[in-house]
Amino acid sequence: MNRATSARSTRASRAGNGARTFNELRLESVRRDFGTVNALRDLTLTIQRGQFVALLGPSGCGKSTALNCIAGLLPVTGGSIWLDDKRIDTKRAEERGFGMVFQNYALFPHMTVAKNIGFGLRMRSVPSAEIERRVGEALRLVRLIEHAEKLPGQLSGGQQQRVAIARAIVIEPPLVLMDEPLSNLDAKLRLEMRQEIRRIHAGLGSTTIYVTHDQEEALSLADRIVVLRDGMIRQVGTPAELYGAPSHLDVADFMGYRNRIAGKIVRDSQGRAYVEIDGAVIEGSLRSEPKGDHVIAAIRPDDLVPTRDVKQGIEAAIEAIEYRGREFHGLARTPAGAELHFSSSVALAIGAPVRLAADPKQVLIFDAEDA
Repeated sequence: MNRATSARSTRASRAGNGARTFNELRLESVRRDFGTVNALRDLTLTIQRGQFVALLGPSGCGKSTALNCIAGLLPVTGGSIWLDDKRIDTKRAEERGFGMVFQNYALFPHMTVAKNIGFGLRMRSVPSAEIERRVGEALRLVRLIEHAEKLPGQLSGGQQQRVAIARAIVIEPPLVLMDEPLSNLDAKLRLEMRQEIRRIHAGLGSTTIYVTHDQEEALSLADRIVVLRDGMIRQVGTPAELYGAPSHLDVADFMGYRNRIAGKIVRDSQGRAYVEIDGAVIEGSLRSEPKGDHVIAAIRPDDLVPTRDVKQGIEAAIEAIEYRGREFHGLARTPAGAELHFSSSVALAIGAPVRLAADPKQVLIFDAEDA
């Protein structure tokens, strides 16, 4: 290697390593409009170096739009994006140098795995020896050394996704951005790839922003979860905080509180509430201050179970029951027409009456207007 090539290699290596030394990414009142549609509304968020942050929400909530604005694939309509003291929303995507993993992999079918991974480095005119070294490291990290000379079409879906991840991280980006990368995989592969993504993130010590509509993915992968709705942040917290203490009914919905049952408060005290539902009274914890008597009780199906205590539970009739390995999951309906999703350790007959109850610690009470 001559002196000029060596110098370029050193600069490329330093640039890559230095990119990870940023302290925080900040979105300050970011807005993105599509004509009269507000896809993002005054989005303000700080992400610290080394964190794995999941943007979670339903289709159309703005999570992919936010990711594309960070990546530079979409310009912001208002606000600003900063990497420490450097404003980056005015820079082109290639100037930001972020790694991006797409839902459809976007691999070149005529290139080998190794060439796919090294493509971004070649576009940056990184010396050949440095490309070979970095590609080798990336292949080892994603456990694809033996597949280096294969074409993408010769790989499984999970292996192709690992190639896409390797291509994103080989440029040593300050941020790795992932847009629903597992949605095209089957259930088994999704579980395997979750573990792989988390392992790769930990091995790199990098910062990752991950878009998903799957709360299980967000809970298993992220250090922090940002729940979006209608282009706005609804709640930010650790997986444990969002799972156990969602602050809004729509956040509870995304955290698995499938039962949302209308009722009336009969009394409340010190954050606890007693709610009448179809003649039964259940206890739960208040998550938002009710403006009147009408509230919504939110309960996970796993926490709502049959009881023989005639003084407890909500009366209903079983409409469906299905076996899910260790337990049965069912659907029941109250006389007033409310649907209840519940779990049972034994099979129950369709049409049979049942009383369903939950531990008060697992019942959240929201103001009805929060719906």
